[in-house]
Amino acid sequence: MTSTATPPGLARFNALEEQAAYTALLEVCASTAWTRRLLAARPYADPDALYAKSDAATAALTEADLAEAMAGHPPIGRPEPGDPTSAREQRGMAGATDELRAEMLELNLAYQEKFGHVFLICATGRTAEEMRDAVRDRLGNPPEEEREIVRTELGKINLIRLTRLVEED
Repeated sequence: MTSTATPPGLARFNALEEQAAYTALLEVCASTAWTRRLLAARPYADPDALYAKSDAATAALTEADLAEAMAGHPPIGRPEPGDPTSAREQRGMAGATDELRAEMLELNLAYQEKFGHVFLICATGRTAEEMRDAVRDRLGNPPEEEREIVRTELGKINLIRLTRLVEED
C-alpha cells in the first residue's frame, strides 16, 4: 500500500509564509522569475508536481533571467566562503592539485570572457578532471548552443536543490 501523504519537507514548504517560501526558492535558484513561477503554483500535491513546475519555469527563462540565475553561482573551484551548498556541490574540486586549480581558474576566466557569465555545470558527483574537461569542451560552443547547455545544467542543479528542500525532515 502506498501513502498519498505529502512528504514532511514538502508539507513544511507548502505551509511557509510567502516571504519565507520565496527566500527558500531563491536559495535554490537566483532567478526571481523562476522563483515567482514556483511560488505562484503552491501548494504542491507531491514532489513530482514541484519538479515539473521547476522544469517548466527553467524552460521559460529569458536570457536576462538566465543571467540572473547564473549570477547566483560561484565559479567552479571557488565557492563563496560560508556557502555550504556550493561547497557541497563542488566537492569534486576539494582534492584537486594546485596545478589543476590554476588550470580551472584560467579556463573559468576564458569561459567568462567568451560567454560573459560564469561557467555553469551541475558539479554534483563530478571530479575536478571531469569539470575541467567539460569547460574545455564547452569553450568551443557557439553562444546559442552554450546558452541551452547552461539552461539544462541549471535545471539539474535546481532539481538537486529542490529535492534536498522537500526531503528534509
